[in-house]
Amino acid sequence: MNKQIFHDTTHDLSFKPNWLFNRFLIYGVLIIWAFICLFPIYWTITTTFKAAPDVMKGNIVPWWDFTPKWLGLKSLGLSPNTIFVENTVREEFLKRFWNSTIIAFSSSTIAVALGSCTAYGLSRFSYRFGFMRNSDISFFFLSQLILPPVVLALPFLVLYKELALLDTRIGLIALYTLTVLPIVIWIMRDQFGSIPVELEEAALVDGLSLWKAFGTIILPIALPGIIAAFIISLVLTWNEYFFAALLTSSHAKTLPVMVASQTGSQGIAWWSMAALSFAAILPLVIIGIVLEKFIIKGMAAGAVK
Repeated sequence: MNKQIFHDTTHDLSFKPNWLFNRFLIYGVLIIWAFICLFPIYWTITTTFKAAPDVMKGNIVPWWDFTPKWLGLKSLGLSPNTIFVENTVREEFLKRFWNSTIIAFSSSTIAVALGSCTAYGLSRFSYRFGFMRNSDISFFFLSQLILPPVVLALPFLVLYKELALLDTRIGLIALYTLTVLPIVIWIMRDQFGSIPVELEEAALVDGLSLWKAFGTIILPIALPGIIAAFIISLVLTWNEYFFAALLTSSHAKTLPVMVASQTGSQGIAWWSMAALSFAAILPLVIIGIVLEKFIIKGMAAGAVK
């Protein structure tokens, strides 16, 4: 009869219960955090189909606490019985949605293009402007994030009035580009810094020019960081409200301004605001889901050397 050679110690016997407890604790915290993050989105979607009494009573579960109605989508002209009927509110919504799309995508693209070139130079070359070195230049860009938007309100208002850029898409694109440019430089400098310089040196030895080596070797490797920087820039510019409300009046108004306009002297039209909010966050949710793996890779760039 075979005898057991190895015996579990007291520590070994207690390992499995501890492992199960730790797993239970971790997943419990993650589930609670997911609920906290997703509940506002759920509330926004359900409020789109609520009447005023349902909102005031705090009814949450459809077909249990309340009967869903098309009030939110009807107010935008997007309900089944109004979608094919001419509606001025729907035309206004589509115009604001189009403004947000053009301004956010254009400013994010320009910021990523300029920021990537700047970050590449700061990570590969040594610059000297008086007493300033690479680290000082990088700090100068990041220091622009310290200033609160309200400090820049009056200077930009006066400047845009003199340049005839008030209530224009170009004005907002230029301003949003400057706003998110420091963030792009910060992300992309870490991204380029994690790429070995030997790759470019080998490409130069093989006869490639500096720009060709940058475009064919460095950019494909840095693609996750570029996409992460683009998504972060897109989210910030898409949701920006302060400057959009200050520097626009009619032509270049964006979706966040339209959402905020649902508050009036007669109270808040919760169903309209919820429908507009859901329409505003839906494109970002779709983009985030599609490009999730690139965002994670880009944000983790430079974490491990």
